[in-house]
Amino acid sequence: MAAELKYLSGFDNEFATEDPRCPGALPEGQNNPQKCPYGLYAEQLSGSAFTALRHENKRTWLYRIRPSVVHTPFKKIDKGLITHDWDSVEPNPNQLRWNPFDFPKGKQDFVEGLATICGAGDPKTRSGIAIYIYTCNTSMQNKCLYNSDGDFLIVPQQGALFITTEMGRMNVEPNEICVIQRGIRFSVDVTGDTRGYILEVFSDHFQLPTLGPIGANGLANPRDFLTPVAWYEDRDVGFTVISKYHGHLFSATQGHSAFDVVAWHGNYAPYKYDLSKFMVINCVAFDHADPSIFTVLTCPSLKPGVATADFVIFPPRWSVQEHTFRPPYYHRNCMSEFMGLIYGNYEAKEEGFQPGGASLHSIMTPHGPDYECFEKASNAELKPMKIAEGTMAFMFESSLSMAVTDWANTTKVDANYFQCWQPLKKHFTPRSGASELCKKDKGKQF
Repeated sequence: MAAELKYLSGFDNEFATEDPRCPGALPEGQNNPQKCPYGLYAEQLSGSAFTALRHENKRTWLYRIRPSVVHTPFKKIDKGLITHDWDSVEPNPNQLRWNPFDFPKGKQDFVEGLATICGAGDPKTRSGIAIYIYTCNTSMQNKCLYNSDGDFLIVPQQGALFITTEMGRMNVEPNEICVIQRGIRFSVDVTGDTRGYILEVFSDHFQLPTLGPIGANGLANPRDFLTPVAWYEDRDVGFTVISKYHGHLFSATQGHSAFDVVAWHGNYAPYKYDLSKFMVINCVAFDHADPSIFTVLTCPSLKPGVATADFVIFPPRWSVQEHTFRPPYYHRNCMSEFMGLIYGNYEAKEEGFQPGGASLHSIMTPHGPDYECFEKASNAELKPMKIAEGTMAFMFESSLSMAVTDWANTTKVDANYFQCWQPLKKHFTPRSGASELCKKDKGKQF
């Protein structure tokens, strides 16, 4: 089924598409004619305020068989392991690492398999983020989800996601990502055990980072982002619409499929991206560059140069620096760093950090390579090396100080994570006589 899919190319483009079964479904020369072609309804989906600057304005016009308002009232349902109640948990500044999260034992779909790991802020004030793991093994049958709280950046780790949205269909494999923006209805089909990570931003939308001195090209290139073409189904069936609103789930019913959009045009639509297409920038002389050079997407804050959230990857690349400790340096950061592993072995912690697991180094919590990595890299021959082959690690980095949920503090936590640094030795070799001078100075009065 995935081989039949077609996509539109480009990031943040103004697209126009119609299902080929209904040629001419897009109105000519206006958005909202008195009568739309084929008897369709016109409906605008706004992803920004009407008065947002033109280059920041997000909206799409949908031409659908029935307007989305045709449903019963929403009723609150069990939200499972979704939460944005950060004040109910105890602060935990420790380095945290999670072993791979378990697959469900019984049937569980994408919505039922969402579990919040950590986050900060409040969707009611449209400020903050949340990070989730999802585990599922069953497709969403006659059911869709839309998120009123923010945008989802979805990172599959095991198992492909076949995603049907109002704008069309996408197949998203591990080592690809997709973004589904606030308000867009979607459904997820899977085959077997499926697992991955989600970064949700409450405030704004993801964008490509500015390139500055890098120039006009590099990192994630706009043409490699793919948006689905229009596709509709005209199906009368009992259908459930789930809304995530203020961190809770609500459901409503309707008598038809939500995916009845025959044509659409605009710049507010889901997209996917293949991480293997990322053009890596790296050091070619000395020192270890900051991980910001690996940023795929960013959601900026109101402060220039500071992100509410960055999505950063660590792809296969050449390491050629001279007289340099090449792995990531030891670090205390004013940003929070949540890391996940799609496949392979992360260079700074080849043992313990596993695909389907995660780690969190909170604001100002020290972290860095483990003992084995430090000793190996400190004594290695500095010849050109291809590193991270067969590996794809990523980081959700945020300027926000995130709280960890009770569930995440007690589920799959590696209680021995701190042990990986304990063998680090003292290599300090002072000059001759320095110790005696220090002892004499210690007794002096200044």
